[in-house]
Amino acid sequence: MEKLPMTVAGYAALEVELKRRQQEERPRIIQAISEARSHGDLSENAEYHAAKESQSLNEGRIAELEDKLSRADIIDVTKLSGNTVKFGATVTLIDEDTEAEKRYQIVGDMEADVKSGKISISSPISRALIGKRVGDTVEVNAPGGGKSYEIVKIDFI
Repeated sequence: MEKLPMTVAGYAALEVELKRRQQEERPRIIQAISEARSHGDLSENAEYHAAKESQSLNEGRIAELEDKLSRADIIDVTKLSGNTVKFGATVTLIDEDTEAEKRYQIVGDMEADVKSGKISISSPISRALIGKRVGDTVEVNAPGGGKSYEIVKIDFI
């Protein structure tokens, strides 16, 4: 069974989603199915079929979350240190073409969210950054084309 690296915050967020799906969504969907059944003939009951599909999607997500949580390798980023980029590091970069500053935290696949600055450990930019130090230049072959970044800061927060 392959372990999945995950930050403490990422693990907590998945636990919250699992709890919500089990304790709020599941009973709401069961109620919707029960109500739709009371309307009679199930073969042409769109409400019933929609509720059953919703139940299937919810149960699938619950199973996925339970699997990911059971295989989680929780890493407390605040206890990490060093001067090289590794899992959990928050890296400040300068785009060498535009001089724009970007800041990313390297996290597990399940908690990645580019809009909030969290990139997956398996992303092209993370793979290029791992093992590098402040002052190093990295070339990233991303789907949008090649980019060049200089590492200006590495934090473990």
